[in-house]
Amino acid sequence: MASTAPDATTHLTTATDLVSRALELIPIPAVHIHLNDGAFELFAMNRAYRLAGLGVVAERSPMIVDLGPRIRAFLESQQLRIDTDWTLGDAVDCRYYRVTMARTFAWMHDRCTVSFIDQTSQIQTERSLRREMTTDSLTGLPNREGFEELIETVPDRSISAVLAVDIDRFGRLNSCLGSLAGDELLITVARRIKGALRGRDMLARIGGDQFGILMTIDDDREEAHALAERIQRTLTTPFRLTDYEISVECSVGIAYGGDDASDVAELIRHAQFAVKRAKASGLAESYLPQDFAIARAQFSMETALRRAIENRELRLAYQPICDLSSGRIVSFEALARWTDASGQRHCPTTFIPVAEESGLIVPLGRWAIDEAARTLAAWDARFGGDCGVRLAVNLSAIQLQRDAIAPVVEAALASTGLAGDRFTLELTESAIVTDPDRIAKTMHALKALGTTLAMDDFGTGYSNLAYLQKLPIDVLKIDRSFVTGMLADRDKVSIVRAILSLAQALGMKTTAEGVETFDLAQTLTALGCTYGQGYFYARPLEADAAYAMIVPAEAG
Repeated sequence: MASTAPDATTHLTTATDLVSRALELIPIPAVHIHLNDGAFELFAMNRAYRLAGLGVVAERSPMIVDLGPRIRAFLESQQLRIDTDWTLGDAVDCRYYRVTMARTFAWMHDRCTVSFIDQTSQIQTERSLRREMTTDSLTGLPNREGFEELIETVPDRSISAVLAVDIDRFGRLNSCLGSLAGDELLITVARRIKGALRGRDMLARIGGDQFGILMTIDDDREEAHALAERIQRTLTTPFRLTDYEISVECSVGIAYGGDDASDVAELIRHAQFAVKRAKASGLAESYLPQDFAIARAQFSMETALRRAIENRELRLAYQPICDLSSGRIVSFEALARWTDASGQRHCPTTFIPVAEESGLIVPLGRWAIDEAARTLAAWDARFGGDCGVRLAVNLSAIQLQRDAIAPVVEAALASTGLAGDRFTLELTESAIVTDPDRIAKTMHALKALGTTLAMDDFGTGYSNLAYLQKLPIDVLKIDRSFVTGMLADRDKVSIVRAILSLAQALGMKTTAEGVETFDLAQTLTALGCTYGQGYFYARPLEADAAYAMIVPAEAG
C-alpha cells in the first residue's frame, strides 16, 4: 500500500510557493536567492524588485555582481539576518539602499531572502543640507566648517599650509558704502584671490571679512609666503564699486600643517593668530608658538581686567600740565594704572589694547571719568573751594563709537557738583576719522557741558584741516615724538613751529608732550607753545602727591 504522507520535496515546494506569494505583499524590492552548486539562482522576486532594475537573471544582475560575495558569506555563516548598505550606479545616477539578508528557511543554508530599502532621496536631502551648512551663501565658497572638512581630507598634512587672509578696513568700508556694496566687495575679493591661486589650492570664507586657503607645499615653506605676496599684489588694483573706486589691503597669516597643531581647528587658529602680527608689520607672517602664549595671556588678562573694573581695583595716576609762561600747574592728565591681586603691575600699553579689543574699554572709560571727577571734588573739598586745576581724561576711539559719552560726563559732573570747565577730554585723530559725523555730534554735546576738548597725539594720525576748522577743539597736544630731541633736530623744530602756527590761526591752545629739560621748556615757550607736559615737571603721581603739588602753587 503506497504511503500518502507528503515527502520533504513536496513540503519545500509548498513552502517556496507560499514565500513567493508572500513576496508580492512586500512593498519594497525583495528577492529569494538560492545558492546551487556555487552559482546563484533568483527563484522568486516581487514586482517592486523587477521595477527597481536590479536584475532578474542572476548572471546579468548588478545586484549579484556587487552583493554576491556578501550574500555568499552570509549563507556560509550561522547568522539568521544581517543588514548592510549598498550603493548602485555612478555619481550621476547613484542609488543608495539599505539591504537586509534573512534566512528563507531557518534549517536551510543555501537560500535567503534579500530586501532593499531605497534611501536615495533621504541621503541626497541630507547631503544637500550638509552642503548648505558647509557653504558660504554669499560667495559659494566653503565656510569655516567646510574648510575644516577640506583640511581633514588631506592625506599628508605635514606638507600643507593654511593661510588666513584678513581684509583691512572692511568694517569701515561696509558701514560707509552699505551692506550691499560690502557684499559685492567680498565677492570680487574672493574672485581676485582665487585667480591668484594654483589649480590645486582651495579657497574658503572662514569669517566675515576673512578667507582661508589650503595649499600644498612642493619644495619649501617660502611657497606660502610667495602665495601671500601674490594675493596682496592682486588686491592692490583698485575695485570699482558703484560710484567709488576702492583700494583694498589685506593681512595674511600662515600656519604649517607640519607644526604642532592638535587638530584642524587649531591649525586655522594658528593662522589667525599670525594675522594679528601681520596687521602690525604689514607683511605676511608665519605662526610662532609664542603667538598662542600671547593670546592666552591676553585672554587671561581680559578676565582679570574685567574683574578689576567691576571691583574698582584700578586707580588713576596724575601727571601735571604746566603753563609754560608762568610755570604754574593748570591741569593734570588722569592715567589708568593697574596692579592686580597678586601685586603684579600691568603697563597701560599692555592692558589698554586688551580692553579695546574685548570691549572692556567702555566700562573702563566710564570708571576713569567717574574716578577723575571724584578725585577733583575731593581736592576741592581739601582746598576749601576750587583748587584751581582741571583734570584731563583720555577717550578711546572705541569708547567714542560704542558709548554715549556726554551723558556719562554729565552724570559724573552732577554727582560731584563740578562745573564742566573743570574737565578736559582728550581724543585722538584716529577717533575722529572712524565716524566723523557721529564723533562731531558727541564733541558738540561735550562742549555744551562746558568741557575743554583736546586733540591728543596731534601730527601722528590722519590730520584733516577741515576737522580742525569745524570741530570744537580747544587744545592741540603735540606728540612727544616731535618734541623729544627737538633741540638737536631742525626738522622737528620746523614741524613743531608749523603746528603752533596752525593752532594760533585756528584760535587753539597747544600742549607739548615729552618735555624733559629746562632748555626744551624755554624753547617751546619762545616758540609760543601754551602748555608743557613731561618728566621735567613730574612723572605720573598718586592722588595725594599730585594734590601736594597744587598747594605750593596756590600759596605762591
